[in-house]
Amino acid sequence: MEIFSWLLLISFILYLFWKTVRPKKFPPGPKRLPFLGNLFQINIRNPLKDLDKYAQKYGPIFSLYAGGKPFVFVQGFSLVKEVLLTKGMEFAGRPENPFVEAVNNRKGIILAPYGQAWKEQRRFMLVGLRNFGLGKKSMEEKISDEAAYLMQIFEENMSVPFDPCDFIESAVANIISTTVFGKRFNYDDKSLRNVLDLFHENTTAIIGPWAQLYNAVPFVRRLPLPHQNLFKAAEKVIAFFSKEVEEHRATLIPGDHRDITDAYLEEIQKPENKGSSFEEEYMTLTMIEMFIAGVETTATTLGWGLLYMMAFPEVQEKCHVEINNVLGNNPCIQYEDRDKLPYTNAVIHEIQRFANVVPLGIPHAPVKDMQLFGYNIPKDTMIVTSLISVHYDESQWKYPREFNPSNFLNEKGEFVKPEAFLAFSAGPRVCLGENLARMELFLFFTHILRRFQVVWPDETKVPDLTPNFGVTLSPSCFKVALKCRPQL
Repeated sequence: MEIFSWLLLISFILYLFWKTVRPKKFPPGPKRLPFLGNLFQINIRNPLKDLDKYAQKYGPIFSLYAGGKPFVFVQGFSLVKEVLLTKGMEFAGRPENPFVEAVNNRKGIILAPYGQAWKEQRRFMLVGLRNFGLGKKSMEEKISDEAAYLMQIFEENMSVPFDPCDFIESAVANIISTTVFGKRFNYDDKSLRNVLDLFHENTTAIIGPWAQLYNAVPFVRRLPLPHQNLFKAAEKVIAFFSKEVEEHRATLIPGDHRDITDAYLEEIQKPENKGSSFEEEYMTLTMIEMFIAGVETTATTLGWGLLYMMAFPEVQEKCHVEINNVLGNNPCIQYEDRDKLPYTNAVIHEIQRFANVVPLGIPHAPVKDMQLFGYNIPKDTMIVTSLISVHYDESQWKYPREFNPSNFLNEKGEFVKPEAFLAFSAGPRVCLGENLARMELFLFFTHILRRFQVVWPDETKVPDLTPNFGVTLSPSCFKVALKCRPQL
C-alpha cells in the first residue's frame, strides 16, 4: 500500500511537470512551474524590460504563463501589423479575464468579446459621437471653450510652481462628460475628482499582482484579500454613473436628445431592440469605458507633453514660433490649423510615440484556431501586441530611441505619419475615440503653448522622464512653472 502511495505521488508530480510542457508548435518561452506558470519570472509591476529580454532570447513571438493560462507576446511592427490589420478580423476577440469580468460581465465595447453585441454597441457609439459633435465645429468649439477654462485655472495657480495633471484630467473629462451627460464639472468638484481617482485605482489594479493572482488561482477569489476592495471601488464608480442615468431618465423628453445618454435610453425602449444588447447595464458599463479610455490616455499624453516641453525647451520654442507665425493676431486656434503647423503636429505625434501611453495595447484573442508565423494559436488565447516595440522599432523610425519630432517630418519639413505609428492601435479594434483624442491633443496643446512658456522649476535637477507602468505609462508627479507669453 505504501509503495502504491509513493507511485501515485510520483505519477502526480510527473503529470504536473508534463502539463508544464508547451503544446507542439506553440510559441516558445521560459520553462514554467506547476500551478504558478511564469508568475515569478517576470516583474509584474513593470514587465517591459523582461519582455524585451525574452524577445531577444526566443524571438519576436513568445509565450509566458500566468498559472495555467498562456499569454502570447508579439513584438515588432511586422508581427503586430499581422495581428491587428492583416488578420485583424481573426484576432478581433478578447481573452477571458475573470478579474475584469467580475466587474463588467463581459459587457461594454473595449473589453467585450467580439460578436453581435459588440458590433451593435460600437456602431451606436460611433453614431452617437458624430451626432453630438465629433467631426463638426460644435465639438471643436466645445474643446476650445474647455481649453479657455483650463487657461484660466492655470493663470490662477501660476504664482508658484504647481502640479497641472489634475486640472488637465478634469478638462479632458469634461469633454467626455458634455458628450455623454450633457454637462461639465467645475475643476474643484469633489464627485468628479473622486470618480477619477477610483478610475486610477481600478486601472492600476487590472494589471496588478492581486488581479493576476485572482485570474491564475481560482480558489483565492472568495478570500478576503485586497482584490475585494477593488471590487468595492468599482461599485462606487457604477453607482456614480447610475445616478447620472437616473437623472436623465427623470427629465427625458422623447425625440429631444441632449446627449448620448438620452439617445441610449430611447434606444432601449425601441420595440425592435427587445432581446438585443441595448439594456441599462450595457449602457452604464459602456459609458464607464468611454470615460476611462478617453480621460486616462488623453490626459496622460498631455501630461507627458508638458514634461517633454520642459525637458526639451528648444522644441517648445520652435512650436511657439511656428504657432505665432501661422496664427498671428487670430485669437482662435482651429483643428484645421494643424495642416499649417507641421512641426507642432509632429511634436504632438512624437509625444505619443515616445511616451507610449498604452505600451502593450489591449489584449486580443483569435476567434478561431489560427496560425501565426508558423505557430499554432488556439482560439481565445491571449495575444499581447507590444505597441512600444513598434514605436521603438529600429527598422521603422529615424530616431527610435530618442525624442525627436523629425520622426514625423520629411526632408522638406512636411508632416508625415509613418505606418508604424499605432498610438490608437489599428484594425477592427482601433480606438473608438481616436478622432476625438486627436482633436483634444492638438487644441489643448496649442492653447497652452501659445499662452504660456512652460518652465522646469527646479534648476538643481533635470525632469524625471522615467515612466510608471500601469494600463498606461504615466509620468511621476511633477510641477510646472508658467510664464505668460506676450499676446500679439
